Amino acid sequence: MTLKVYLSGEIHTDWREQIIAGCKGLDVSFDAPVTDHDASDDCGVAILGAEDQKYWHDHKGAMVNAIRTRKGITDADVVVVRFGEKYKQWNAAFDAGFAAALGKSLIVVHGAEHQHPLKEVDAAALAVTEDPAKVAEILRYVLTGKLPA
Repeated sequence: MTLKVYLSGEIHTDWREQIIAGCKGLDVSFDAPVTDHDASDDCGVAILGAEDQKYWHDHKGAMVNAIRTRKGITDADVVVVRFGEKYKQWNAAFDAGFAAALGKSLIVVHGAEHQHPLKEVDAAALAVTEDPAKVAEILRYVLTGKLPA
């Protein structure tokens, strides 16, 4: 069995690299949004032209980024969404809802401080954890049927 995994959410820590390293040797491929914060914020105006109002600046960027995000989530077997501590990832909540609406297997990663505000997102997930290493263990179990040592 091969798994295609989309890693959505927080871009300020190395959680993606932790999961990818933990899946070494497994038949799994990973996709993700653009994680260069400046490129992600400015892609719309850099490609389509400047905007005087911040709303339209952000709107253009969100639309261009959505092309990649929709493709990644639509093609994925499993969608992992991480909510970090530093910023509110409203886009990550949207990605989780989109994945759930498509019937994708959803794994959510966040700290204890987000248990209550993300209770509906967590209810749509097949697994919820605080630790990216646990995501790798879940994927390893799904692919091999083996429990962690």
